[in-house]
Amino acid sequence: MLRYVTTNAGKVREAREYLDDGSVAQLDFDYAEIQAPTLDPIAAHGAREAYRHADEPVLVDDAGLFVDDLDGFPGPYSSYVEETLGIERVGELARDAGGGDDAPARAAFRCVLAYCDGDPFDTSPDPVDRGDRAAAAAADDGGDADDLPVKLFEGVVRGRIVDPRGDGGFGYDPIFEHDGTTLAEMSAAEKNAISHRGRALAKFAEWYATR
Repeated sequence: MLRYVTTNAGKVREAREYLDDGSVAQLDFDYAEIQAPTLDPIAAHGAREAYRHADEPVLVDDAGLFVDDLDGFPGPYSSYVEETLGIERVGELARDAGGGDDAPARAAFRCVLAYCDGDPFDTSPDPVDRGDRAAAAAADDGGDADDLPVKLFEGVVRGRIVDPRGDGGFGYDPIFEHDGTTLAEMSAAEKNAISHRGRALAKFAEWYATR
């Protein structure tokens, strides 16, 4: 059984669209979230801690909004920034840093999935390995070289920052436009079809079928 570590049942339902429905179960576990400038070490650390807790294969995700003109801000701190500044203020900062209405700020939603089952991976000698089979030692969270192996899978959807539109979704969805439509204006099915998490899950599912 694969344990998806999340308090959001919607993420588990989305994962089941890519994996065998009966092979994924939710695990509500509050792992320590380390501070890091990128998503990779945060997800890797969470996967190791969750595996030690569950003693079963686990999948942990970390995601964020990365605005090009703000040097990737808010990035890994997206949840905290949403709670403290709010999405409208982030949108204002992004548009001020960009070229205004004539050249809206470019941005990307990124999601990193981290998988750990206690066993090594044949594709890399490093403790952290990416789904594209290139070693990503920089994603290590500072553990020993013989620490639990973790496999990472990234999904990205690019867009631009606009004035808030739409009543659906959550978080930064109203200010993130992809192909002329904000994520908050999309149906759940439309959003899942292009989402950063969905793209990461598709990569993971292809690899996991061979595990």
